[in-house]
Amino acid sequence: MRRERDRAGMSLTELARRSGLAKSTLSQLESGSGNPSLETLWALGVALGVPFSRLVDPPRPAVRLIRAGEGPAVHSGHAGYTATLLASSPPGARRDLYRVEAQPGESRRSDPHMPGTVEHLVIGVGRALAGPLDEPVELGPGDYLSYPGDAPHVFTALVPDTSGVIVMEHV
Repeated sequence: MRRERDRAGMSLTELARRSGLAKSTLSQLESGSGNPSLETLWALGVALGVPFSRLVDPPRPAVRLIRAGEGPAVHSGHAGYTATLLASSPPGARRDLYRVEAQPGESRRSDPHMPGTVEHLVIGVGRALAGPLDEPVELGPGDYLSYPGDAPHVFTALVPDTSGVIVMEHV
């Protein structure tokens, strides 16, 4: 948060005014001792003029696996609602969204896509072996995997009627 506030050239007092949050709350967050709610993070993103994801998404490795129930979750202070950010879009990226359905048998091997392509996969039902051709990962319902789409990759259904969502990100 401090990095974004500095980038915006904004004082703590000005950020408090724009976000409607107490200056003491912001000070705690910047020192790493606070635990912001979903609403607090959204208010900060709006006040700083940055996407919500920039405040919660850590730097990305080439392959990223988030098992169901894991990941950077933020909770609503007003409802029984939790949001887990799986991936944010880098500036200038385009994303295509696909629902996939597969049966056990032959693997779907994909040749590399355009340079800079990243694939994001969330399994909804079933189990699959997916990711880089040389290091695929077994995934179950709710698991998330991100991997380079500009390298050979594979998707293999391990049980009948496996389905999920793939987002192809083109930079």
